[in-house]
Amino acid sequence: MAAFTPLTYHQRAHNDLLSSFIGTASARPRRFSAARIRMSLQESAPSLAVVGVTGAVGQEFLSVLSDRDFPYRSIKMLASKRSAGKHVMFQGQDYVVQELTHDSFQGVDIALFSAGGSISKEFGPIAVRKGSIVVDNSSAFRMDENVPLVIPEVNPEEMAGIKVGKGKGALIANPNCSTIICLMAATPLHRHAKVVRMVVSTYQAASGAGAAAMEELVLQTREVLEGKPPTCNIFKQQYAFNLFSHNAPVLSNGYNEEEMKLVKETRKIWNNKDVKVTATCIRVPVMRAHAESVNLQFEEPLDEETAREILKNAPGVVVIDDRAANRFPTPLEVSNKDDVAVGRIRRDVSQDGDTGLDIFVCGDQIRKGAALNAVQIAELLL
Repeated sequence: MAAFTPLTYHQRAHNDLLSSFIGTASARPRRFSAARIRMSLQESAPSLAVVGVTGAVGQEFLSVLSDRDFPYRSIKMLASKRSAGKHVMFQGQDYVVQELTHDSFQGVDIALFSAGGSISKEFGPIAVRKGSIVVDNSSAFRMDENVPLVIPEVNPEEMAGIKVGKGKGALIANPNCSTIICLMAATPLHRHAKVVRMVVSTYQAASGAGAAAMEELVLQTREVLEGKPPTCNIFKQQYAFNLFSHNAPVLSNGYNEEEMKLVKETRKIWNNKDVKVTATCIRVPVMRAHAESVNLQFEEPLDEETAREILKNAPGVVVIDDRAANRFPTPLEVSNKDDVAVGRIRRDVSQDGDTGLDIFVCGDQIRKGAALNAVQIAELLL
């Protein structure tokens, strides 16, 4: 028997860890019964396309579509020329990835995009002109006043009237991951007592920068533990055992683009230009789930017990708030989960009365922060 060398062991650990956190359709084997496949594959169902299918979010699209038995009659796997020809397994079928072109959307009813802003800007309008309804995960159209920016549990009314079968294309934007995770928890409280100011500090996972960043975090961790200099290709500084200000470009006002997304998107989703929002976004060495500290100031009083009950009854939210056991949400606990977890629910002692609360929120960035939200939007189109 060949010797089991340290390099072989570390490389296997690297691959196993990365696969477990990326959670791709190929990395997470699933059993699909014939009945389940027939339930999803229906002649009367819409035709789908997944743009950017080989990326972390693209692969998660496939996992979520399977998990939720999303009905479809056909599905196109689309990616860049570099990825064309690769094979993707979906619900027991082998699909060949096709190169994304201007002709890719003929006969496509719903197109799920997660291939970056430049691709969305070029191909999104083309798909719409061909009659496709595009659900776009990039920032390309989020602040376009003519494009709905939707979290299905928060503002589904914004896409009212957009349906498959009307023969008319449309664009719907998926909010930024940090915005989705924050507003899943903040919105139920906002509806009850009206938020006038929100202060958010985010602790954002590698997955937000894509599969390559996740792989680099695993690689750097192994390298640092072995006493080697870390490979810094995705981020220009050591990521393992470190944290730093979010790598988005810094704007003239001192905020970075990620922080301003949270500010602007919250105002649009809540349809409230007056709400005051400020954010500080930090990249932390976690694989795939974001955490956020959220401080809320309300127009009307809201005590912590009422807030806890509101959150317990909120769709897509689970409360983990055990003070006696010091147990609260963690990124690891919500990884590969649909629900956003909320805890540390407490009155803000710096504000008078019951006009302020602090909460701590964790959510899977690839799932609810991206793929799940997009598929939920697609479900509303049926």
